[in-house]
Amino acid sequence: MTAKKGTPKKGPAPGSNTAPTPDELVKYYRDMLLIRRFEERAGQLYGMGLIGGFCHLYIGQEAVVVGLQACAREGDTQVTSYRDHGHMLAAGMDPKGVMAELTGRIGGYSKGKGGSMHMFSREKGFFGGHGIVGAQVPIGTGLAFAHKYKGDGGVNIAYMGDGAFNQGQVYESLNMASLWSLPVLYVVENNKYGMGTSVARASASTDLASRGDAYNVKTMAIDGMDVLAVREAGLEAFEHIRAGKGPVLMEAKTYRYRGHSMSDPAKYRTKEELQKMREQHDPLEQLRAVLIGMKVIDDEGFKNLDKEIKDIVMESAEFAQTSPEPDPSELWTDIVVAA
Repeated sequence: MTAKKGTPKKGPAPGSNTAPTPDELVKYYRDMLLIRRFEERAGQLYGMGLIGGFCHLYIGQEAVVVGLQACAREGDTQVTSYRDHGHMLAAGMDPKGVMAELTGRIGGYSKGKGGSMHMFSREKGFFGGHGIVGAQVPIGTGLAFAHKYKGDGGVNIAYMGDGAFNQGQVYESLNMASLWSLPVLYVVENNKYGMGTSVARASASTDLASRGDAYNVKTMAIDGMDVLAVREAGLEAFEHIRAGKGPVLMEAKTYRYRGHSMSDPAKYRTKEELQKMREQHDPLEQLRAVLIGMKVIDDEGFKNLDKEIKDIVMESAEFAQTSPEPDPSELWTDIVVAA
C-alpha cells in the first residue's frame, strides 16, 4: 500500500498481518517514554548550567524515530542533525553515556568533546549528530554507498528537518542516490518550524514529499505523531529499499513541543496551537489508548513503567554529574593528521 502524497497513513489495525505484537507495542511505548523523560531531565540540567552550548530537545517527535527503528535491522546505520538525543536512545545507546556527553564528561560517547550535537557510536551504527544544517544528508548518502559497495544488505536512515530540506546538498544527494539505487531512507521530520520560521513561509510548496518526484524517488507522506503509522510506512519503505529499488523519501509530519533550542521561547506560535497538538496528537497518549483498549497494560502498569523509566533517567543524570571531566590531554586524541 502506497501513501498518497500529503495524506498521512494510519497504523496497522490490531490483528492485521503487519500488526505488531502486544510485547512490541509495549516496547514502542517504553522507548518513546524513555526519550521523553530523558529530554525533560536534559532540559532541567541545561537550566542548572550543567549542559553547555546548544541543546535541542526531541519532545513531541518520539514516534518518528521509534517507529522507524522498529523496522531497522542489525547492521543498518543512521545519521541525523543536532536534534539527536532521541535517535541515540532509539538506536540502543546507553542513556548514561548520552547524558554524560551532554554534560561534557569523559564517560560520554565522545569523551565529553562532542556535547549535545556531536556524538557517535559505531557499535550502534549511529554516525552523528551534525551541527551544520543539511550536512548529514550527503554523509548518509555516503554511508548508503558503503552498504552497497560492501554488499552487507544494510540501509542508512538519513534524518533531516523541514528547514534542512531546502538546502541544495539535499537534492544533490537525492539525485546521486537515485542514479545509483543506493539503500537510503531520507526522512524529513517536518515539525512545521525551521527554527522560528513556519514551513509555509520557507517553502514555496509545503508538500515536501513530492519533491522526490523530480529524482524518480519513491515518496511517502505520513503521520509522524502516530508510531504505528510510522512503523507501517517504514516496513514498506525498507522492503522497497532492500529489494534494490533505490531510495525512499519520507515526510513525517510531526511537531516539537519545545522551542527550536533551549534558548528559544517559541513566541512564533500560539499556546492554543501547542495545546491542541498535545491533547489530540500526542504520540505517547495515542499508543497508551491502544494499549488500554487491547487490555495490554492497566493504569497501575503504566505507573510502574513510568517509575522504571524515571529511575533510569535519574541514574543517567547522576552518572553524568559524577563522571570526571576529560583530561586536557584529550585535546590531542581522536584527531586525524595528514602526513
